[in-house]
Amino acid sequence: MKTHTFRSKPELIAILVIAFFCFMAANCHSSSAKTADINAGSAPEPAKSDGDKTANSPETKMPNIEGMKVADPKTVLGRPEVPILCYHQIRDWKPTDSKTAQAYICPPAAFAEQMKMLADSGYHAILPDQLYAYLNEGTPLPSKPVMLTFDDTDLDQYTVATPIMEKYKFKGVFFIMTVSIGRPRYMSKEQIKDLSDKGHAIGSHTWDHHNVKKYQGTDWVTQIEKPTKQLETITGKKIQYFAYPFGLWNPQAIPELKKRGMIAAFQLYAPRDEQDPLYTIRRIIVPAMKPAALYKSMRQGFSAY
Repeated sequence: MKTHTFRSKPELIAILVIAFFCFMAANCHSSSAKTADINAGSAPEPAKSDGDKTANSPETKMPNIEGMKVADPKTVLGRPEVPILCYHQIRDWKPTDSKTAQAYICPPAAFAEQMKMLADSGYHAILPDQLYAYLNEGTPLPSKPVMLTFDDTDLDQYTVATPIMEKYKFKGVFFIMTVSIGRPRYMSKEQIKDLSDKGHAIGSHTWDHHNVKKYQGTDWVTQIEKPTKQLETITGKKIQYFAYPFGLWNPQAIPELKKRGMIAAFQLYAPRDEQDPLYTIRRIIVPAMKPAALYKSMRQGFSAY
């Protein structure tokens, strides 16, 4: 996939094995990915109440996390996990896309059906501040919360995914790789600001997707400090949330992120760190799976919801 031009082959292999397993196990679409009917008996139940209320509905007040006390790790780990979905490219597959590349691509038709399933099933899209307040203070979340996250700054996230989400009043979290801003097929500064102004959350995804586990010397300045300042200039808001490239992290990275203003960080499939669970929040990659398969993956991976 196009953003992987910034990634080395050894770095990519570690995550592709997991992603491909998820891709196959989740009962993905055929290459056309145009039909995604929910199978009888495995489908989620339709919402029975206020399924159209979302994180930014008038009924839901966003929490003020400024100066919020961080809970002890046992408290954070003891709270039920919220399903967090990770998307990359929202486009149709091409004949040149490999099987591993397809694991990072969700065709628009499949994405639309997934969003409809979430809305029809009564899910509410939440934002990082809500999750942070919940994990630390137990602040109540909307019923059936889910978080929709997008990595790598791909333009189709803005032009294709966002309009579909807005149909259901869903808000998302966009983790920006700043080296790509303004390049062909990626978002511009103006589009990133527009997302922020409309209530979506903007987070950091490094400068050029360099593996955090390999940072040395000034890498922390190049990959974290400068991108954070750039995104704050673009949005006019604090940037406090981070997504690890490839989902890969190590304990040495966490204090470095803390020093640079990050209050939480998102990985992929690995167990959360017992000492710093806020910096190892789990997500699952979503390919072109059927709505019923996505629902099943969410229930299995995040059993509370």
